[in-house]
Amino acid sequence: MHDQNFKNLILDYPHEALAFFAGAEAQAMATAKITPIRQEQLQERLGERFRELDVPLQVEWPDGERAALLFVVEEETEARRFSIHRLAHYCLDLSDLMNTNRVVPVVIFLRHGARPARLSLGGDRHCYLDFHYLACELKGLAAKDYCDSDNIVARINLPNMRYSDADRLAVYAAARAGLAQLEPDRERQLKYADFIDDYADLTDEEIGTYREQYFTERGEIMGLSQILRQEGRQEGRQEGRQEGRQEGEAMMLLRLLEKRFGVVSDAVRLRVQSADEETLSTWFDRAFASDQIDTVFQ
Repeated sequence: MHDQNFKNLILDYPHEALAFFAGAEAQAMATAKITPIRQEQLQERLGERFRELDVPLQVEWPDGERAALLFVVEEETEARRFSIHRLAHYCLDLSDLMNTNRVVPVVIFLRHGARPARLSLGGDRHCYLDFHYLACELKGLAAKDYCDSDNIVARINLPNMRYSDADRLAVYAAARAGLAQLEPDRERQLKYADFIDDYADLTDEEIGTYREQYFTERGEIMGLSQILRQEGRQEGRQEGRQEGRQEGEAMMLLRLLEKRFGVVSDAVRLRVQSADEETLSTWFDRAFASDQIDTVFQ
């Protein structure tokens, strides 16, 4: 799951991802064209050595002001599982395939752990292969240093960084605010709201506190579907029956509609209150992605 999450993030935001995860090499890339290398081609050439969840990116500058660079970005959830031999092998194969020596290996470590930093092959007199990589250990980064960042990849990853328990909700709020401020596309807002929720992993109590402290004060609603849905389910459980769950979901949907579109009509209110749970869930998703209330019910 983690590998795929980060692969999606890198492919959706390649410039921002390289600037954040590989800043030492990703200088002056604003005008560069970044292209994911087709994995089918790699798989055909590399066979069993191909690693599906590596993300190879080709960076090309206009007018050839700099020679093209290949970035190989790998996410490793557990540092102890990282194999520097496997990464070196992959980079050498990619270098051969693309006929270039300009390859930059980058590894994103989600958690702390012992890991090899360098691979040196040689004998008593010489080192014949010296391989290392750029490492981005997310838990080694202080979240407070990125809470105001204009890099959306950094803001989305705030919950994966280092912070005190007392700052959990502030970090979560900064991630949410960054997503809302830096990503105008509704579908991507929903997609990466789930990313933030997954890695923040707030408790029920924290979700309630966050809603009280940040939802109303900041007017932040984008990406709060998990919070609102959970609140609806909790109210339903208190009723102890299916009708109670639907009533809770309906109430949260009406509240969301009013936040997005203003006071709802009696006809809309009646329609929401009489809908089944599956329909409410569908309307809930549409409410975040729609610019007009009419499109929610289409």
